[in-house]
Amino acid sequence: MSRNGRVALISGGSRGIGRAITLELAKEGVKVAVNYKSREKEAQEVVKAVVALGGEAMAIAADITQGVQVEAMVKRISDSWGGVDILVNNAGIIHDSLLLRMSEEVWDNVIDTNLKGAYHCTKAALRSMVRERWGRIINVVSVAGIEGNFGQSNYAASKGGLIAFTRSIAKEVAARNITVNAVAPGFIDTEIVAGITPEFRKLIISRIPLGAFGEVEDVAGMVAFLASEKGKYITGEVIRVDGGIEL
Repeated sequence: MSRNGRVALISGGSRGIGRAITLELAKEGVKVAVNYKSREKEAQEVVKAVVALGGEAMAIAADITQGVQVEAMVKRISDSWGGVDILVNNAGIIHDSLLLRMSEEVWDNVIDTNLKGAYHCTKAALRSMVRERWGRIINVVSVAGIEGNFGQSNYAASKGGLIAFTRSIAKEVAARNITVNAVAPGFIDTEIVAGITPEFRKLIISRIPLGAFGEVEDVAGMVAFLASEKGKYITGEVIRVDGGIEL
């Protein structure tokens, strides 16, 4: 699965699932651009980890809700490495609340980051993919975007919208040899779920047939597969990495 010379942009690549995806792609010879909004230290640590693996990486700050910043980020990657071949729309935020208590600001922040951010990144990255007639776009969604979840109407709406976005763009760009897929993690051991109480964790695990939370590498492995030639005949799909959970 060696892909020396390919270039990947991973939004929100400084921690958690994004970090694992970055390292997995780097192990396969992909040059990786680590996007971050405010966690510069963590992003630079990921770059160092990639270099330690013998790979090439750069950290780039950009607020993906801002189109101008995204365009500048993709231009910098293109100027350095010639374009983006693989885009992983991973950046996302969670701000849970019952709808009747949810402010418009909280709704907008989640939708803007999780859905609008993917729009900006995809639109900017597609240009070089269309020109080269090769590309891989993988959107990190969530089982909440498929099933819905209590107290997560904003998050579920953003991820459900990203699933529909995935399927639509897959049809638009298939003729250019570009695949677009989504990976839907369930409960993965990251800092986002670290604050879950032991009692609630036990309850969640009781609803996971495989009996455990997933690891970030489980998601990263699926993303790497979809980004490879082995996944060249898969497009418009949503693949769950969730241990069989029933929400």
